[in-house]
Amino acid sequence: MKILLISASPRKEKSQTFLMAKEVARGCDDGKTAEIIHLCNLKIEFCRHCEFCHKKIPYCLIKDDVHKVLRMMLEADGIVLASPNYINHVTGSMKTLFDRSSHFIHCLRLMDKYTAGIVSSGSGHDKNVTDYLKYYSNTCGAQFAGSVSARAPVSQEKMDEAFALGKKLCAAIKTKKEFPAQLRIIEEHKKHFRMLMERRKNEWKEEYKYWEDKGWL
Repeated sequence: MKILLISASPRKEKSQTFLMAKEVARGCDDGKTAEIIHLCNLKIEFCRHCEFCHKKIPYCLIKDDVHKVLRMMLEADGIVLASPNYINHVTGSMKTLFDRSSHFIHCLRLMDKYTAGIVSSGSGHDKNVTDYLKYYSNTCGAQFAGSVSARAPVSQEKMDEAFALGKKLCAAIKTKKEFPAQLRIIEEHKKHFRMLMERRKNEWKEEYKYWEDKGWL
C-alpha cells in the first residue's frame, strides 16, 4: 500500500497542518509506507490553459516539478491532502497543483484511489476548505475517506482524530470501501466529461483514446 502525503504549508515540518497530517500517515501502518511532499520545496508554475495535457497525455509543456507530483499521485493508493486555510481556501501552491492536474479531472485518473483531508486555521472554521478537498477528489474519481480540521494550536483530541482518520483511510483502501453518495457524484462527473470527450474528440485525441480504452464511451 502506498500513501502519499502532500503538504501545502509554507511552514513545512513546523506547520500545525503537517503535524496532523503526519498522524494520519502514522495511522496508516505507523506511517512506514508514506511518502511526503512539501509543495513549498518544489517549483510549480501556473497553468497556462494551453490544453497540451489533453492532447498528449499526461504531458505538460511547462518544465517544473509538477510532473513528479502527478506521477506520485498516480502511483499512490491513498493521498493525504493537507493545507492551511487561507481565506477559506487551500494555499496557492495546492490550488496551482490542482489546476495543473486538469487531465486528472478530464479522465478521472484517481479512480479507485482514496483521499483524506487535513486543514488547520486560526479560526477553526474550515468546512469550505475540507469540502473543496472532497470536491477535487471526487472530480478526479477518488473517494474521500474523511477529513479533520482544527484551530491552531492543535489539541491532542484533534491529533487523535487525525490518527483515527489514517486508520479509516487504510481500511477503505484494503476493503475497497464504497461511499455510495460519492460514487453517484463521480458518475455524474463521468457523464459530463463523456459528453466533452465526444464533442472534442478531434482535439483531445489521446484523452479520447484513454476513454475508449477504458470502455467508458
